[in-house]
Amino acid sequence: MADGATKVAGNEVIIVPESEIAGLMTAEAAFEAVEAVFAAMAAGDAYNFPVVREAIGHEDALYGFKGGFDQAGLTLGLKAGGYWPHNLERRNLINHQSTVFLFDPDSGRMRAMVGGNLLTALRTAAASSVSIRHLSRPDSKVLGIVGAGHQSHFQLRAAAKQRDFEKVVAWNYHPDMLPKLAETAAAIGLPFESVSLEDLGAQADVIITITSAFAPSLMDAHVKPGTHLACMGTDTKGKQEVEAALLARATVFTDEVAQSISIGEAQHAVAAGLIAEDAITQIGAAINGTHPGRSSENEITLFDGTGVGLQDLAVAAKVVDLALEKGIAQRVAF
Repeated sequence: MADGATKVAGNEVIIVPESEIAGLMTAEAAFEAVEAVFAAMAAGDAYNFPVVREAIGHEDALYGFKGGFDQAGLTLGLKAGGYWPHNLERRNLINHQSTVFLFDPDSGRMRAMVGGNLLTALRTAAASSVSIRHLSRPDSKVLGIVGAGHQSHFQLRAAAKQRDFEKVVAWNYHPDMLPKLAETAAAIGLPFESVSLEDLGAQADVIITITSAFAPSLMDAHVKPGTHLACMGTDTKGKQEVEAALLARATVFTDEVAQSISIGEAQHAVAAGLIAEDAITQIGAAINGTHPGRSSENEITLFDGTGVGLQDLAVAAKVVDLALEKGIAQRVAF
């Protein structure tokens, strides 16, 4: 780094607390970071480490680690955290809690500790919006969202930047949550309609699923030709948002194939013999141009976004750079 404001001493660790993330990180910066790391993965310049994810036997929590190394971006580290299902009701905290740790790949020294809660939402939304940019029809006009929880609002805002949508249609297991999503749509100037799943599929050109379901809600028969789907909620063995037959009808892309077939949406279609592992393509190939992406207006494309550690590292590294540039990074001797 060139100037004194952004230089980091060898014995310093940079801390960017959760409270600073919203003022630093934008959806656009998250998009750029995630798009670049997906491209690096497909080029073989970045790889994820095996995921550790465990039920800890306390508070019904799931806890784990995601990490990796991006040689192109020289980013090394891990995200530690998980899902505490009772946080919102008992502590007024969001249920997903995480922290990202970055290390110097040259020396192994710890470089930074970054609050990961908002970054997780931003990188998840960035991943689906990358898929919309590269795989959906450019003339897509109606955005469909299945789910209305915390992350659905990030998904809506990020997706709206990728296409000239004229309307949002949405469905949720708990309809009483939809008015808040309608407020988010109104804030960015988009009409909003609460609909049935059948009507959602009939209208939507792009569909984002962002639930934590263990049974499919969106069925193959709901989805019309030419639709792009970003399935973002399935990240654990047994979870499922869409009918497996839908993947057999679609051209399937993912962040990482190994995760897609083991903990992602594709796990069910592969297990049922409806698609083969080699039929799933890393989305980075469409970004790099080594795969054509969408090949026709009537093709259904589906992005199985399982969430990889490299996404977290990419957005965390970006926010550290922004914090250093703005002079608000906390420096601690370590």
